[in-house]
Amino acid sequence: MRFKIILLSLMLASCGNFSVSLPSPYKMDVRQGNFVTAEMRDKLKIGMSRAQVRYVLGMPMISDAFHANRWDYVYRLEQRGKLVEQQRLTLYFDGDNLARIDDSGLTVKAAPVAPEADK
Repeated sequence: MRFKIILLSLMLASCGNFSVSLPSPYKMDVRQGNFVTAEMRDKLKIGMSRAQVRYVLGMPMISDAFHANRWDYVYRLEQRGKLVEQQRLTLYFDGDNLARIDDSGLTVKAAPVAPEADK
């Protein structure tokens, strides 16, 4: 009996330096929102109508009933559960005309990030 306990403790002690990489669950790339390119952003001009803005950028991601004169275009890209890219473009209207553009100082890439190859 004593021999079995000693053998078992030696086997467990030898496993201390042995590392096994366990498989992790697959996390897919998640793209959410409206991707706004630099070309699309350059087409926006103060004084454009809502219809013209909708033609250039598409429907806004967030159109709040409490803030009818504000449209938010939000984009997020997550790869393997980590945030890779985020954009936020907020447009303010005065009546039917575009009054102000707030892009939060974020640089907008010309194209979305390509998905990473599986390693």
